[in-house]
Amino acid sequence: MNRRHAIKRVAAAAATVALPAWAQTTGRIILGQSAAFTGPAAQLGIQMNKGAKIFFDQLNASGGVNGHTIEMRTLDDGYEPDRCKANTEKLIKDEVFALLGYVGTPTCVAALPLVNDAKIPFFGPFTGAEVLRDPFSKWVFHLRASYYDETGLIVKQLTSLGLKKIAVFYQDDSYGKAGLEGVKRALKPLGLEPVALGTVQRNTVDVAKAVSEIVPKLPDAVVQISAYKSCAAFIREARKAGYGGTFFNVSFVGTQALADELGREGRGIMVSQVMPFPFSTTTQISREYLDAVGRAGADTVPNYSSMEGYLSAKVFAEGLRRAGRNASRDSLVTALESISNANFGGFRVDFNTRDHVASHFVDLSMLTEDGKVRR
Repeated sequence: MNRRHAIKRVAAAAATVALPAWAQTTGRIILGQSAAFTGPAAQLGIQMNKGAKIFFDQLNASGGVNGHTIEMRTLDDGYEPDRCKANTEKLIKDEVFALLGYVGTPTCVAALPLVNDAKIPFFGPFTGAEVLRDPFSKWVFHLRASYYDETGLIVKQLTSLGLKKIAVFYQDDSYGKAGLEGVKRALKPLGLEPVALGTVQRNTVDVAKAVSEIVPKLPDAVVQISAYKSCAAFIREARKAGYGGTFFNVSFVGTQALADELGREGRGIMVSQVMPFPFSTTTQISREYLDAVGRAGADTVPNYSSMEGYLSAKVFAEGLRRAGRNASRDSLVTALESISNANFGGFRVDFNTRDHVASHFVDLSMLTEDGKVRR
């Protein structure tokens, strides 16, 4: 071997070592997800992951994307910001290609600086908070509408029915405060403001103080900005205290998890939604999703949270397809930005170079006494 050939071989070996793991792993793209898989918010992470996995498993079985299969690597953060930050640091150190399906505002806020520093795509977080949308980040892509969109529809619905005394029960963190701000913004042009406020700490069900602060004010309705266990606890305790008004929740509550917690007590509870109705075949994406759920096994059931995971995976995979066989993080961002006014089975997705919020779709649903959800 002459000196020139030896130098070339050493240089090639060094370049290979410098490549990130996802570039070296032929035929496989690894994504990272930090979410709650244990604790009071566990069903949010479990169902978000199940939906994404259902899609990726079927995609992989049919050959993957551009010859690559997709693997999700999951870490449990228990819906706690410090744990999410540590998980994100680990996933970035392990050089996963992108992050997908994170769950929760406080956890995503903890991850955001790491995402921007590492310049890693952060796709489809399960949160509608403005703090993750403004200021704009090149690396963050939102599939769902914002909490401002959701609370705007809730306030419009209530006030159109003449219900103007609105209280807010919220989680005392960045998630709850984002929802509270949404309610205030929607009420302000009407010359209104919340008649009462009550808080609960994240991952707890200590709602007694909130009940004592809200129920005596006799609100027409209570808008709830928390996760399913604390919202269910508040509903039960407020009713025990004699409250007979209406409860509205935003989508992050975990609709099916809330219905399961409340059982027959769930009758009439309203929840705003940012995903297509996942329980009937009224749209093409719902038909596709229900078919995929049916083939995934008996322990898999349809719900809004897993529908969100499924759609996130589907749109992400389209971005990968457009990025080509040798996709990089930068080329993935460019490819995702090219998904403009696209129709995913009745769900419109509209990204561009200046706006990474795909949808402003919001709908309303209601829980029934048999644990079901209807529109």
